[in-house]
Amino acid sequence: MMALLVAGSSLLGALVAAVLACVPGLHVYNIMALVVLGAHAAARAGVAVPSECLIPLLVGMTVSWAMINTIPSVLLAAPDESALFTVLPGQKYLMRGRGQEAVLITGAGGLAGLFLLLLGAGPLAPRLVPLAETVLRPHTHWVLWAVIIFLLMSEWPKGGRLSAGGWATFCDGWTSTGAGLLTFLLSGLLGFALLYRSPINPGIAFQNLMPAFVGLFTLPWLLLNLASSVEIPSQSGLESFRLEARRVLLGAFAGGLGGGFAAFFPVVTGGIGGLLAGHATALRDDRVFLASQGASKIVYYVGGFLLFFLPGLHLTRGGSAWMLSGLCAPQSFYEYDMALASIGLAGAASFLLLGPLARVTLSLMARFGYRRLSLSTLGLTLALVAGVTGMTGLLVLAVATGIGLIPVLMGARRMNGLGVILLPMACNMSDVGVPVARWLGLL
Repeated sequence: MMALLVAGSSLLGALVAAVLACVPGLHVYNIMALVVLGAHAAARAGVAVPSECLIPLLVGMTVSWAMINTIPSVLLAAPDESALFTVLPGQKYLMRGRGQEAVLITGAGGLAGLFLLLLGAGPLAPRLVPLAETVLRPHTHWVLWAVIIFLLMSEWPKGGRLSAGGWATFCDGWTSTGAGLLTFLLSGLLGFALLYRSPINPGIAFQNLMPAFVGLFTLPWLLLNLASSVEIPSQSGLESFRLEARRVLLGAFAGGLGGGFAAFFPVVTGGIGGLLAGHATALRDDRVFLASQGASKIVYYVGGFLLFFLPGLHLTRGGSAWMLSGLCAPQSFYEYDMALASIGLAGAASFLLLGPLARVTLSLMARFGYRRLSLSTLGLTLALVAGVTGMTGLLVLAVATGIGLIPVLMGARRMNGLGVILLPMACNMSDVGVPVARWLGLL
C-alpha cells in the first residue's frame, strides 16, 4: 500500500510540474511553496501529511520541472539562470526549424544525467558526501570567490573592428567585457538591497528573490523577442532522430560534473555548473553540449534536493530542500530510498511527456505566432510577479530588468546577473557582508 502511495504521489507531482513547466517564467519553487504552505496549515489543524505523500510529491515536481522546463527555454527563449547555455545552441536549432530536436537532445542528456545520479547515489553518496562535506566546509568561502573570479575573467573581449590600435581598439574590446563587469556589480548591489533591506515582505521566503531573477533572466529575452524583426521559421515535424549513445554519455558526464559541483556547494547554481563543465571538458559539438546542459540542470536541481535526505547530513541545497526542512527532518535510509524511487519514476514519466508537450508548444507557436506568444508570456509573467509579490515586486522587477538588459544589448554574458546572489553570499561567508551593507547604508 505504501509503495502505491509513493508511486502515485511521485507521478502526480511529475504530471503537475510537467504542465506548469511549459509556462515561461514560472518556477517550480512557486508551486512547491503553495504545497508546503498547505501542509503547514494541515499540521496546525492537527492533520499531519504522511511523508509517503509529501516527499514523493515534491521530488516528482522537482525532477519533472527540471526536465520539461527545457521547452520554454529553447522554444520561447524564456530561461531561468540554469538554462542560459542551453538557449544559445538551442536557438540555432530553432532558427533552422529543428527546435523539437534540440529539446529532445537536451532531455536525453537530462535522462542520462539522472541515471548517473541514481547510479552514484546508491553505493557511493552515503559514504563519500559526508566525508567531502567535512573536508571542504572550512574552504567554502574561498572556493566561491574563485568561482566568481573565473566567471568574470572568462568574459573575454568580443570586439572585432579593425583599427590602428590605441584607445579605439581598447574601447572596442572592453565594450562587452565592461558591460559584463557592470552587470555583475549592479546585480550584486541589488542582491545586497534585497538581503538587508528588502521592500518585499520576507514572510514569503524565497519569493523575495523571484522578481529579481525574472527581471534578470526572463524579461530581457521576452523584450528582445518582441523588439526583434526576426521571424521564427516553421518547425519541421520529428518522428525520430539518431543520437549516438557516445555523445549522450559524454555530455552527461560533463554536465554531471558541473551540476554535481553546483548541487554540493552553496550558492553556486546550475548555470555556473554548466559553465564550468563546458570549460573543463572543452565541448564543441552542439549535440554533446546540449546534452551536457540538460544533465547539468537535472543533477543540480535533483542532486541538491537528494542531499537533504542523506542520513546524518541533511544539507539544504536549493529551494526544494529549504522548504521541506520546515516540515520534516529525515532520520534514516527509508526517506532516502523513497526519494531515490521517486526520482526514477518521475524522471521516466517526465521524459516520456517531453516530446508531446514540445509538439503542443510548437503547434501553439504556429497558430498564434512567436511574437504574439511572447507578448502573452510577458503578460503572464508580470501577472505572476504581481500576484506573488505585489507592486513592490514589480518595482524590483523593473530594476532587475534594466540590469538584465545591459548584457543583452552590449553582447556580454547574461550569467553575470548571478551577482545578485553570488556577491552578497560570498561577502557573508567571508564575514564582511555586514560591514559592506553598513557602508552601503542598508543597516
